[in-house]
Amino acid sequence: MSPKPTVAFFEFTSCEGCQLTVVDSLQDHPELLDAIDIVQFREAMSEKSDSYQIAFIEGSCTRPSDEAKIRAIREKAAIVVALGACAHLGGINAIRNRSDMQEVREYVYGDKANWFPTYEPRPISAIIKVDAVLPGCPIDRNELVKAVTHLLQGRMPQIPDQPMCIECKLKENVCVYTQGKVCLGPITLAGCDAICPTYGDGCEGCRGTISNPNFQSLREVMLEHGVSEEEIESRLTMFMTNQILAMAKAQ
Repeated sequence: MSPKPTVAFFEFTSCEGCQLTVVDSLQDHPELLDAIDIVQFREAMSEKSDSYQIAFIEGSCTRPSDEAKIRAIREKAAIVVALGACAHLGGINAIRNRSDMQEVREYVYGDKANWFPTYEPRPISAIIKVDAVLPGCPIDRNELVKAVTHLLQGRMPQIPDQPMCIECKLKENVCVYTQGKVCLGPITLAGCDAICPTYGDGCEGCRGTISNPNFQSLREVMLEHGVSEEEIESRLTMFMTNQILAMAKAQ
């Protein structure tokens, strides 16, 4: 057993962009490689070990066969971290949860639809207990470095439960609504340093919602700025489909 904490990275249905962000972050912070022992990371190495203490999982669960693999990771790892929007929320994959699944299969696979046992995409937390989450599409590299540092200190990464608008105000950004654009910042979890509005684009909600999102007020603001009901639904469900469906069921 390595004297350093052993870390493994896994992927399910995703673009693997969050793992590429990890690789990029480690190039800027090579000191982390001195503090941990990465034993499995298909994106960056061919060697592999099934003995690990910390598991980072990217991607959503989209097939029944994924569940056994995810549970096996949970059994081996002392700590499991959901890496990015797909693992955290179900991600863009979950958009199809608003449609009939058989119709989706037939649209994608045609007459071979029944060859592919896909089901409604869901976050990793729907299958196993997740100890921490790093949200975003992709994850924020600074947040990753901070999270790994906390884990090495024996602390769990904590994501502040505040809207992204706070970060915009701290950066003295001009609200994109005044520029004729749409932004989900009022209900979206902060932590990305408001990167999209800072560069002149509206937040798309890839980090998921704060714990008490006021969807009604946001809808009213969007309608006041000429956004159609159809576009509102499209924007809200790009990343937040599962959260919105869960809230609807709870009402």
